Amino acid sequence: MKAKELIDYLYDYLKIADFPMDISLNGLQVGKPGDREVKRAAFAVDASLASIKAAASAGAELLFVHHGLFWGEPIAVTGAHYERIKALLDSDVMLFACHLPLDAHPEAGNNAQMAKVLGLTDLEPFGSFRGVNIGFKGRLPEPAAAAELAEKLGFSPETDLSVLAFGKERVETVGIVSGGAADDVDQAIAEGLDCFITGEHSHQTFHTALENGITMISGGHYMSETYGVKAVGEHINERFGIEAVFVDIPTHM
Repeated sequence: MKAKELIDYLYDYLKIADFPMDISLNGLQVGKPGDREVKRAAFAVDASLASIKAAASAGAELLFVHHGLFWGEPIAVTGAHYERIKALLDSDVMLFACHLPLDAHPEAGNNAQMAKVLGLTDLEPFGSFRGVNIGFKGRLPEPAAAAELAEKLGFSPETDLSVLAFGKERVETVGIVSGGAADDVDQAIAEGLDCFITGEHSHQTFHTALENGITMISGGHYMSETYGVKAVGEHINERFGIEAVFVDIPTHM
């Protein structure tokens, strides 16, 4: 598939233009598509030097990430930033980043995918960020303990799992916002949910969860955001026959 066609498709499929409030430079960050062919694409959570080198070693023409290299402010191309960009240019790997649009996507998004794994029904948008919902809430097919939900999602002490089981012993309603969204527990409380699932925990939310009797599961920022990049890879493979390679470089947090 022509690189430009794939890039254009990703912009449209992921609704990049719908998230002007996102400080991430969503979309193509490095590279010149031209008429080159994309036969293999790598998918990773972070645009780290390790993931870039892994994509190049895998023979990928494109690296798709959730956390890119540019976040709203000019940054000097020196140090680690220089090494990452140099590695992309030397290997001729294009870099495509998708931050909030990937969290919020109703099919391939981090939160929609976690909701799918848990089998949530009555799914509704949840987790407002600057006026846009980037998460989802719903009802479990049957009540479950927090430990069961964590296990289904692949959360463990190794991924930086933290469970604040301050609510019902078996929860029924769940809100999900991946990554660093601990403060969204306030929205879960306001909407009367039994459980809130995110990536990172925070010190100040401990007493909030305790005093409001809600269960909070933090499975690790990295782990909670592997879902979207994997799903986009599967989608691109199924739709266009492009080989998708998941580059797994966990941060354990």
